[in-house]
Amino acid sequence: MTARQLLTALTLLLAACAGPDVTHYAQKQPVLDPAVFFAGKSEAWGIFQQRNGTVEKRFHVVLSGQRSGDKFVLNEAFSWSDGSQSYREWTLWRSADNAWHGTAEDIAGEALGHASGNALHWQYTLRLPVDNKVIDVHMDDWMYLLDQHTLINRTSMRKFGFELGQVTLFFRKLPPDTPS
Repeated sequence: MTARQLLTALTLLLAACAGPDVTHYAQKQPVLDPAVFFAGKSEAWGIFQQRNGTVEKRFHVVLSGQRSGDKFVLNEAFSWSDGSQSYREWTLWRSADNAWHGTAEDIAGEALGHASGNALHWQYTLRLPVDNKVIDVHMDDWMYLLDQHTLINRTSMRKFGFELGQVTLFFRKLPPDTPS
């Protein structure tokens, strides 16, 4: 096999591994607007699976989101199956090109996402504490709005291009009169 044939084969292999473009979901309903879905209170339940499929951790998240000027602030309080707790506060905004941007204390740089139809494709680098050190892990999130109250999120976690595991979450938007 020549170098050119090898390069062509590798290019085709990599292209075959590429996921769908978020615009594939443009006609899907209901339309997902993160600032609408996450406004107010919601809850999520999820799991982290190692790349072999073993469930390593389970978790519950209580979320609260509200507008703050031209930005949207989303607070997340995590309760993990090992008894630990963690917290994240996202600051999100939509740019003129309709892309979603976000920052949080444990996010390296800026998260970037695009919504289309009922889907949002969101990517960022999470600064993850592991064994008394912090490692940067690439997060590739796909969110799908099933109905006005239900969202599913599937995330691939990678380091140096190798998958470490998957996170799956189920979100439920709570009625406005739900107590804290």
